[in-house]
Amino acid sequence: MSLSVADVLALPGLHELRLRAGQAGLGNPVRWPYVAENEDIADWVMGGELVFVTGINHPRDEANLLLLVRQAVERATAGLVILTGAEFIQAIPPAVIAEAERLGLPLLEQPYGLKMVVVTQAIGTALVQQQMIGSSRQHVLEQLLEGDYQSLDVLLQRAASLDLPLSVPRQVALLRLQNSEQLFDGEAAASGERLLRDNRQCLQQRLEQCLQQLGGALPLISQGEHWIALLPCTGSQDEQRNRKTLMDLLGELDERLQPQRLFLGLSSGNHHPEHFARALGQARQALVAAQAFPERLGLCSFNELGVIELLAAIRDRSLLEHFVERTLGPLIGDDSRHEPVLMPTLEAWFFENANLALAAQRLGVHRNTLSYRVQRIEALTGCSFDDPHDRLNISIALLIRRLSSHSLPRSTP
Repeated sequence: MSLSVADVLALPGLHELRLRAGQAGLGNPVRWPYVAENEDIADWVMGGELVFVTGINHPRDEANLLLLVRQAVERATAGLVILTGAEFIQAIPPAVIAEAERLGLPLLEQPYGLKMVVVTQAIGTALVQQQMIGSSRQHVLEQLLEGDYQSLDVLLQRAASLDLPLSVPRQVALLRLQNSEQLFDGEAAASGERLLRDNRQCLQQRLEQCLQQLGGALPLISQGEHWIALLPCTGSQDEQRNRKTLMDLLGELDERLQPQRLFLGLSSGNHHPEHFARALGQARQALVAAQAFPERLGLCSFNELGVIELLAAIRDRSLLEHFVERTLGPLIGDDSRHEPVLMPTLEAWFFENANLALAAQRLGVHRNTLSYRVQRIEALTGCSFDDPHDRLNISIALLIRRLSSHSLPRSTP
């Protein structure tokens, strides 16, 4: 759990700091304090900073302060602190307070009598303490999620000493941010790195805000391109709430993170600590389905997997590979020797529920062309689309092939 703006306001010796606007953002995590010396901050912050504005080295009129408020929101900073006194910024203009409130940006006022060295020292000390505690909390949660412990009782005692609220049942959300390589297409390496860093920071902050809103927040765990969130979930109503909250978040971030894409897998709900590893396994299976089927809009819940759950339980992956080869091998081989049209035709035919007209429209070909391809598929595979067992075998083979391209995980016992 990171240091929040609310935590900063409660630090010893900082009681003179006053919240003037943006109470909705008090849960924003503070990464570090930053003193703004330039006219604007857009090129100087990366997200998560608590930005201090003094007015000493640059005039700060109402227009400039409004600019800083908007840039602070755009750059996902934790909040803005304006120093006021007789010499530089006498007072915060009402328009600036109103704009910060409208945008949900925490706006703090600090009198010049409260020395910056006192403020930054208090925040820096708190950040170090939070980092140490946060590292221990994450370690405990990772052990629970991976089932990597000898004594559950001892681990739960550690969790209690670290104030981790584990008595509430949880649902595991596993997120993956993909397409990072596209950030470097046509861009200088330095620009690509900045875009990647900004996207990760934006995602991290919005996820933490969502966890705060859901209540009973546990630390968000970041592992490379993956993030693991443990959501409070005691029943079906909480599952529906969590799904809607995260679906809304995906919709919001899709545009902001382009060309990167966010995918999400959700476990079932009502998991206690001894079952966190099973829940993570469920979330992994759901994430694979979310990636393999774009029509799911980037999100899939374990409860929606259907036959995919059974496929994931098959330990011998060669059985699945042989099934795909027996069922679709002639089509895959033909596509590799000629223009690849048979497998896309098969995908379109099943996607449109055997409607030739819609499948032809989907592929941009004449219906007669599609009909000829279907006949060729039946000839090569020895299957008939009129036979329900043949259709079932083909649809499952297609399912396995799509899932295998996204590394279908083994089920967790």
